Amino acid sequence: MTTKLATCAGGPVTVRLIAAGADDAGAVTELPVDALPALLQRPDGVVWVDVTDPRDPEAGRVLGDLLGFHPLAVKDARERNRVPKAHGYADHVFFIIHKPELGERGHVHYVELDLFIGHRFLVTVHGPVNPRVPPEVAVRETSAVLARIRDGRLEPRSPFELAYAVVSTLVRQQEDFLETVTADVWRLEQQVTSGRLGDPEAFIEELFEARHQLLAVRTMAALAHAICGSVATLPKITEGGGHWVGQMSAEFGRVRSVADGEREYLDGVIDFYQTLLTLRSSLATQQQNEAAHRLTEASYAQNEEIKKISAWAAILFAPTLVGTVYGMNFQQMPELGWAWGYPLALLMMLCTSVALHRVFHRTGWL
Repeated sequence: MTTKLATCAGGPVTVRLIAAGADDAGAVTELPVDALPALLQRPDGVVWVDVTDPRDPEAGRVLGDLLGFHPLAVKDARERNRVPKAHGYADHVFFIIHKPELGERGHVHYVELDLFIGHRFLVTVHGPVNPRVPPEVAVRETSAVLARIRDGRLEPRSPFELAYAVVSTLVRQQEDFLETVTADVWRLEQQVTSGRLGDPEAFIEELFEARHQLLAVRTMAALAHAICGSVATLPKITEGGGHWVGQMSAEFGRVRSVADGEREYLDGVIDFYQTLLTLRSSLATQQQNEAAHRLTEASYAQNEEIKKISAWAAILFAPTLVGTVYGMNFQQMPELGWAWGYPLALLMMLCTSVALHRVFHRTGWL
């Protein structure tokens, strides 16, 4: 669906008169934009002005000149707003609310809907959206409400009742979005409890994408709940209007409560996953420490063996040295002519070996 198809009258502004009489209740008549001043003077029916391209000059003319809205409200309606707003004027109230639309890589688009609700009219303005959001997404709730009216399933008696129908449709879209995120949360929880975590980095990214989505829809609902609750008590709103705005506040409050519950559930999943990772890391560290301890013990045992080998090598080296000296057979060696030369050499070898053995034994090498 293109933007032109989304604008039922073929332009950026569509003017409709919804009959409220007993005979033709719910009948929808589309009229030219220039007929708007005369329509507002009629005592019957509900005038619904739907603006699908607020940045178009025609939209600015309708909002500012024909309807006479406050310049700041017109400015807000023609620009993107990051947070909901509400303001009460002499003959109407102005709302800015949002609905979520899931984008690439878990990003949540804030799709804006502005409402001017008066005693005789409802103006819905589909705020500028990200180019990556399909045009039909912005008009989804108004198209659904229009289809219900034309099928006879909805017969709004006042602009506030019509606005409630639009807002409740938007709330259902928030709930559908929340249902989708909840399914992801349950899947992630099952992966954690079953131990099938796969790539930890990718899994953590999925966890925090789900958390971001829950926080986004929760923020939208919570802020809308707050502003609707404050507007419902304004003295300028009719008794019936206050009822419908109070119903809007209650629906947004329900979505906020559900989102809070799912966020707490997901936070529990994240905590469990972090505990599991910590436990696995501790076990891995313990195994590494045990391996290092075994390696240290092996190195210690090896050092002890090397000490023993070195000690015995030194003990055996001493007799070898004496025997080597006396085995050179030089002519000028008086010891070779001694009668006690050979016994003395053996005694020297024995004493040297015994002395070295006692020294190494005391130092713990043997």
